[in-house]
Amino acid sequence: MAGSGTKEDPWTLTTPPGVSEFEMHVDEYTDVLHCQVGKTWLQYRRRGLEDLYTMLKEHGDWMELGNKDEKVDTKPDTVEHWARSTENPVAGWYGLRKGYRGRFANYVTPILKEQGRAEFEKRGRGWWVRAI
Repeated sequence: MAGSGTKEDPWTLTTPPGVSEFEMHVDEYTDVLHCQVGKTWLQYRRRGLEDLYTMLKEHGDWMELGNKDEKVDTKPDTVEHWARSTENPVAGWYGLRKGYRGRFANYVTPILKEQGRAEFEKRGRGWWVRAI
């Protein structure tokens, strides 16, 4: 993974299909993952990274990503659905910036992949992830 994950040296990542590049860094003071996609900034709870890994390990099999914007309903049993569910460890959204709280599955799962803790698979038109 290129970069150290700081504001001065962000990680350079790609979305699961591997075609779109974005940057991510951790704000150590606020415990927030800052994601820059073009000129757009998204923010996610930092703990979402470990919570996601734990959930995927417990799930034990492939899970569909199910990327959706904040205002679009999610498909049950997808990473995106879990990331905004009252059943997850924070009892709601991991996304923090109102209007841009979605797309958790698209921008947080690549960190796990780059850390060697998850892998992706394309199935039909969708992308799936599992912990390794």
